[in-house]
Amino acid sequence: MRISILTFDAFNDLDSLVAFGMLNRIALLGDKDWQVSIASPTPRVTSMNGLTIDAHEDLGQLAQADAVLIGSGMKTREVANTPALMEPLRLLNPARQLLAAQCSGTYLLGRLGLLGGVPACTDLTSKPWVVESGVDVVPRAFAARGNVATAGGCMASQYLVAWLIARLKGLDAAREVLHYFAPVGEKQEFIDRALGHVLPTLETQAVAA
Repeated sequence: MRISILTFDAFNDLDSLVAFGMLNRIALLGDKDWQVSIASPTPRVTSMNGLTIDAHEDLGQLAQADAVLIGSGMKTREVANTPALMEPLRLLNPARQLLAAQCSGTYLLGRLGLLGGVPACTDLTSKPWVVESGVDVVPRAFAARGNVATAGGCMASQYLVAWLIARLKGLDAAREVLHYFAPVGEKQEFIDRALGHVLPTLETQAVAA
């Protein structure tokens, strides 16, 4: 499985790196076919807090990913108005890929026409201009329908991670990853909260299938 985390300059560290660390747990558990990559338009990107990281792949490889997580950042609207950056994203296809968006990443999914008019989540800072773009924003941390999921708030990345792992590896794997990262003394509560968001969407998916 190939999972790409779309990361632009001035990215939100938590959105991209919490997901990167949590998703990579599957590979550390021994799945040699599980690959998580930072995908960026440049070889290096710098976060909104000044952390510079190397990208693993460019945007041209997104279409081959099994899942794409679109992170948030301070330049999301600038990205949306840059044709050269948006063109590779137009190859994203929820008919054959899982698509997840964090905070202002929801804006990019909306601009690409990939939300299908369904309710979506974003953070409170991004909400005014995400709503202005025509997205139906709901005041929740997580929403998913079909192969598209969105989350609002930096720490809601755990819900996107749980959804992606549950869809790609199954619920047992999602539980195991959540358990590993959960605070000591709060592990079951942490797992229950995350899966409380995710499970209803999986049940809807099963009914639709």
